[in-house]
Amino acid sequence: MNIQLAGPEGGMNVATGVQLMVLLTALSLAPAALITMTAFTRIIIVLSLVRSAIGLPQLPPNQVLLGLTLFLTIFVMAPVWNTVNDQALQPYLAGNLSEDSALNAAQAPVREFMMEQVREKDLGLFISLGHLSQPNTPDDVPTHVLIPAFAMSELKSAFQMGFAIFLPFLIIDVVISSILMSMGMLMLPPVVISLPFKLLLFVMVDGWFLLAQGLVSSFN
Repeated sequence: MNIQLAGPEGGMNVATGVQLMVLLTALSLAPAALITMTAFTRIIIVLSLVRSAIGLPQLPPNQVLLGLTLFLTIFVMAPVWNTVNDQALQPYLAGNLSEDSALNAAQAPVREFMMEQVREKDLGLFISLGHLSQPNTPDDVPTHVLIPAFAMSELKSAFQMGFAIFLPFLIIDVVISSILMSMGMLMLPPVVISLPFKLLLFVMVDGWFLLAQGLVSSFN
């Protein structure tokens, strides 16, 4: 029985295994990147708040809401992803860029998108928490600082939009509740009466059209 140790080819196999493990790790982080580095967060929060404002916590179903959010996110991020494809992915597949160069080229359009949406206050917060020096240009901002600052800015923008959408439905609830109290119908839940009026208002103003228009336009 002969025992042989692998030569250089064994080293290549080890390197390939490490690369595969890194690739699988990156794929496992893809959902988190989709949520925190794109328009997904703002869109899903606004749509969820609209559903709550109308008073239908189960309609549209979560699957429909997530599907609509996903495709709106793809629509908003399409120019960014096209730039990533043209500047990083295709040159890398053609062998014109190394892995590091392709990664840096892919980061640039995504960082530019996040930098356009991030608030200076949120960016300054994480720079201060990280005890970093003040950047002179946007390129000096580290990516690990930009991502949480962008996520916080998206949360604030989403809740601001949700508050503005909530107001008309809240007014309807207050009016219906006041009318029922004045009529002495205290045992009748106001939601039962206000829900048809809120649905009527949402349909009359073409609410889904306005929501899609406002969400997409908020990123321009």
